[in-house]
Amino acid sequence: DVDFVIIRENTEGEYSGLEHQSFPGVVESLKIITRPKTERIARYAFDYALRNGRKKVTIVHKANIMKLADGLFLNTCRAIAKEYPSVQYNDMIVDNTAMQLVSRPQQFDVMVMPNLYGSIVSNIGAGLIGGPGIVPGANYGREFAIFEPGSRHVAKDIQGRNTANPSSLILSSVMMLRHLQLGEHADRIEHAVSKTLSIDGVRTPDLGGSHSTTDFTKAVIRNL
Repeated sequence: DVDFVIIRENTEGEYSGLEHQSFPGVVESLKIITRPKTERIARYAFDYALRNGRKKVTIVHKANIMKLADGLFLNTCRAIAKEYPSVQYNDMIVDNTAMQLVSRPQQFDVMVMPNLYGSIVSNIGAGLIGGPGIVPGANYGREFAIFEPGSRHVAKDIQGRNTANPSSLILSSVMMLRHLQLGEHADRIEHAVSKTLSIDGVRTPDLGGSHSTTDFTKAVIRNL
């Protein structure tokens, strides 16, 4: 009963890479928030809600402390929200968001947030439903798109064991196919993954099973 989408601004914020040492032992890291990029990600979130029959967008921020940077993000998102009267919206401070995700995740539908918060929240979301092996993701630009697992995890602890869950990578390819308007192909693959997990019960150790990556992949192929 957990079904929410995380939409993360992916080009600025704390990930801008603007750091310097102003004095030995003192490092300053710049957080960049701009109105144009916030408007773009906010519109994407509300457009996504409309296209996919979603009812609410939650704006995640820390404007109570970072009054200028996150204040700009929050106020810009609120302004964009007024352009979409049929979509409900609310806002939530990021630390409260973390607690609410763990205690009552069903309240969330579409979530939009700056870069760093998106990284943290996506990992919490992955943990709620079984781990990083199950969550797909996509990066959309003006001209290009990249599809990859939604929660990045190196997983060196299982390297070479043939136990990794390939669902997140397969489902990311499903998102790519839908982006390319190949809906029938995407549906077939998504159904095959769902049947493998829920009906056949073929699951890798991260989901409480004992099957290998190879076992899972072959089961998905059989179900196509």
